[in-house]
Amino acid sequence: MDEKRPIDRRTMLKGLACAGAGCLSLAAGSQVDGAVPVAEIESLGRSVGRAYTGPERALMARGLAENRDALQALRAFPLTEASEPALLFQPIIPGVRLPTGKPVLKLSKPTHATRTAADGDLAFASVLQLSEMIRTRKISSVELTQFYLDRLRKHGDELHCVVTLTEALAMRQAERADRETMSGKRRGPLHGIPWGAKDLLAVKKYPTAWGAAPYADQVFTYNATVAQRLDASGAVLCAKLSLGELAMGDVWFGGLTRNPWQPDKGSSGSSAGPASALAAGLVAFAIGSETLGSIISPSVRCGVTGLRPTFGRVPRTGAMALSWSMDKLGPMARCVEDCAAVLGAIYGPDGCDQTAIVAPFQWDAARPLKDLRVGIDEAAFAEAARGADAPIYAAVVDTLKRLGVKLVPVKLPVMGPAYDALAGLIIGCEGAAAFERLNSDGKLAKLAQQTENSWPNLFRIGSLAPAADYITAMRVRRNLQLEFERAVADVDCYVTPPYGSLVATNLTGHPTVITRCGLVSSLPRMVEFTGRLGREDAALRVALAYEQATEWHKQWPRRFGGTV
Repeated sequence: MDEKRPIDRRTMLKGLACAGAGCLSLAAGSQVDGAVPVAEIESLGRSVGRAYTGPERALMARGLAENRDALQALRAFPLTEASEPALLFQPIIPGVRLPTGKPVLKLSKPTHATRTAADGDLAFASVLQLSEMIRTRKISSVELTQFYLDRLRKHGDELHCVVTLTEALAMRQAERADRETMSGKRRGPLHGIPWGAKDLLAVKKYPTAWGAAPYADQVFTYNATVAQRLDASGAVLCAKLSLGELAMGDVWFGGLTRNPWQPDKGSSGSSAGPASALAAGLVAFAIGSETLGSIISPSVRCGVTGLRPTFGRVPRTGAMALSWSMDKLGPMARCVEDCAAVLGAIYGPDGCDQTAIVAPFQWDAARPLKDLRVGIDEAAFAEAARGADAPIYAAVVDTLKRLGVKLVPVKLPVMGPAYDALAGLIIGCEGAAAFERLNSDGKLAKLAQQTENSWPNLFRIGSLAPAADYITAMRVRRNLQLEFERAVADVDCYVTPPYGSLVATNLTGHPTVITRCGLVSSLPRMVEFTGRLGREDAALRVALAYEQATEWHKQWPRRFGGTV
């Protein structure tokens, strides 16, 4: 502290007002230079469940006016989309041990896809199959890239899943990949492989619209870290793919992103475009993001494999921020090991994202299952057994047991009222802060969705939440972290039907992978494997064993060249 300028009592009280009563500073009709009217303090208090006596309201009146002025000054500060808060969420709590040692990426023995007259096999081939074709020169990256670009042009408008084709960039990257292949240089399993980016990732010189009309012409001068790392791995970016506006749902300013299995229906969101494009065979893999289900939900709807990594595992630099303490980036593909290969290329600190964790990703496709302790969320499976999908989930358990997996029951925390309140409050408050400028500039009205449960209304509500209650929410969240860690302490990963612990694990930061386990009336059914913090390898390894024991991941919509 500067001894020449001590903090006086009034300055301290003004700061405390900003910290604890932020919502009460927004009283409509209060005078700029005068105290907030006492009657308005009473009504504002009621709106957040606080009751103040008459003398208390009188004492608060002038302090709230000063608080209002302080908040207006904060809002006027020239923050950019890259400005992060000083407070950081930390998923690694005492007692949690992250992996140590050297990174490992030991993939399965490669095969190559076939090229039929209709090229359906090529469209739905795995990353590793396509990689082997490029390595053995059965196909060039330029040929493969042009193949996927043609499919993106043919089906992109029908599915409303493509925002921008990055054709010029893609052809440059593909030509480089082919030159390197011819000279014997190979950057890894993603060398020459076409991919799509959820359009919240910055790609230099191309629009990054975040799914929202106010940002339709937004162009950045830099690439997101994930895009940089995929470029370094030799991957080929073919398209920016749609997301629900500002990462909610499947509706963006270009319309409703469609589900290839049911083109008259939406693909869910917010990683709507990546899921739709993968299920239609328009790209080999994609990068999605999740705050509260945005990888898992569209993966469920479209039947693709999605990996939501541990919070902090993949740097978010250059990605749109919705909730700094919950946003995660992760790979989406058509099979499990493709997600492992992509994660191997994009994880690790970049020196910019403050939340990045330091831990190696150690993937060995041949690791024996007996080395892993696998749990089962029996409560979630019991709930699934009550519905029409009961035989599918019974078959999942039987298959795992036949593979030699010994399933250990885990009892996850009960999501009571306080835990249930966390995600909405945290995302509402952080989202309101992230898009404060959109609100203050009056541009929330330009968003396509204007319902009670869409962003304009949720941001307005979030901006009125008391700062003290946001901090209380983070304290309750810490309690959930501790309780969850105790629940999974004896396993490396556990299996559950979709959404069994989605809210809890997005709050705690645990990784999960979701993949196919059936078809009902030609629509996908999915199963989820959730790992301990930093243990994507465990969840992916069990998921891979299950996938290899079934044929579900090979079935795709006939309308787009598949077999179903």
